[in-house]
Amino acid sequence: MGTALPPVVDRQTWQSELDALRVREKAATRELDAIAAQRRRLPMVELPDYTLVGKDGPIRLSDVFEGRSQLITYHHMWRDGATWQCPGCTGYTAQFDRLEFLEAYDARFVIVTQGPIDEALAYRGKVGNRMEWYSTAGSDFGAEVDAPPNGGFAVNVFLRDGDRVYRTWHTNGRGTEQLSHTFPLVDLLPYGRQEEWQDSPDGWPQSSTYDRWFDSPGIARLYGPAVD
Repeated sequence: MGTALPPVVDRQTWQSELDALRVREKAATRELDAIAAQRRRLPMVELPDYTLVGKDGPIRLSDVFEGRSQLITYHHMWRDGATWQCPGCTGYTAQFDRLEFLEAYDARFVIVTQGPIDEALAYRGKVGNRMEWYSTAGSDFGAEVDAPPNGGFAVNVFLRDGDRVYRTWHTNGRGTEQLSHTFPLVDLLPYGRQEEWQDSPDGWPQSSTYDRWFDSPGIARLYGPAVD
């Protein structure tokens, strides 16, 4: 806990300050709506008939949709031979354990990684991940969608029309935050993320960017097979 505190004011002053902030929050919401509208109007590019590998063996990309028309993929970073994979990816995907609501939207959300499927599924179990995993090892699919071997993480969105698959959207870096509930929750707190790069009042607790993030062993301790 930091020693600095927000100023204490009367309720009327607090409400006035909140109302002023609400103007900006509502403007940001409307801008996000406009961005989503532009996203819905993006063109798309057709992809080759890639084959990935799932828990039951090779599977065509069009079949990863499992009959749905829309698919979101999170491309989990992978380092061959590593005991623990990327802590950011491990922690980020740990939060998604109830994705059935996407069925009403004719959509699915899965993980794709460059790791061999047996190793990927073993890692999934070790860290208690609940998502469906697929491997693009031996396929050019990852490189095609900006998640090559030994590359970074990414989110991609696809649309299926019969057996034909199209890529409609992509992001990486902080663009993935919009899919997360962790940072939006933390950003509501008076002290925020407490990271040095953020604009905070003097005296607010701040430290290096990753100090408060769970590492991969920490995720395993929280959500792994020893935890119900």
